[in-house]
Amino acid sequence: MAPKKLSTKRSRRDVAAEGSNAAPKFDSHCFRSAEHLQRFEAIKGWLFHRVRRVQLGEDEYTDFQEEIARRHWTSLLTPMAKFDPEVVLEFYANAWPIEEGVRDMRSWVRGQWIPFDADALSQFLGDLLVLEEGQQCEFSQRRNRTDGFDEEAIA
Repeated sequence: MAPKKLSTKRSRRDVAAEGSNAAPKFDSHCFRSAEHLQRFEAIKGWLFHRVRRVQLGEDEYTDFQEEIARRHWTSLLTPMAKFDPEVVLEFYANAWPIEEGVRDMRSWVRGQWIPFDADALSQFLGDLLVLEEGQQCEFSQRRNRTDGFDEEAIA
């Protein structure tokens, strides 16, 4: 019996696989780019502390409580009861700057842009930050100081 002759025709699957090389190899619904997917892979081992509550009595650490109230951070004292760690990691991975000097103060999460600029954070905290012309927020003031603001160390 003679051996089977190999077909010279290419199957649809072979043609489709050939054409898919131009398509991105990352899920564009979850990641902004292949570099952001790589960042996700690098941080996916991060662990989250699910419960971190600050419960102080009225007479305990009053200076601390006053500062929290002054900064309108009371909403930060009661963390969300449930969250999906994978969605949080997607946020962090997609917020990571790819190009040196380019800051996009938003992240791509499950097909939606999530801003985290001063306006978005102020809205989340319930106290809209109003700045005068040329005035900088406290973070920008600290970042622009020349006496040791180290972004790499903070990251």
